[in-house]
Amino acid sequence: MGSEENVEIIKNMFTAFEKGNIPCVLNMLAADVKWQSPVTSILDRDTVTWARPRQGRKEVAAFFNELVEKMIPEPFEGIGFTSQEDRVIVEGRNGGSIRLTGKRYKHNWIMVFELFEGKIASCRHYYDSADLVAAF
Repeated sequence: MGSEENVEIIKNMFTAFEKGNIPCVLNMLAADVKWQSPVTSILDRDTVTWARPRQGRKEVAAFFNELVEKMIPEPFEGIGFTSQEDRVIVEGRNGGSIRLTGKRYKHNWIMVFELFEGKIASCRHYYDSADLVAAF
């Protein structure tokens, strides 16, 4: 697929996520998808429990379940897309609140997606998790 088609796939994924349609998001993933959010080696994993590498749709579904169980994300803002061949880089920001504490967070992020045959084969999500840890 071309760069423009790949950007549309990623845009559709964001739209489905914002509508809470996780089954649609999962259907956009390759069966053996690699998912990492956030990409970091130093993190309070007891607090940000979803922050570990995942592989396959079932593990990514668990990622989303953990995420929405603990946080109420707000819509994404300022999203910009850059694409080259099968790689799509997305820059944006969003905020939300932590269910346990009610405290808010806001952060900027970058996501790097790789696609294969029209499916998302990998996602690496980069952001500073300090604001989340503080909100918890």
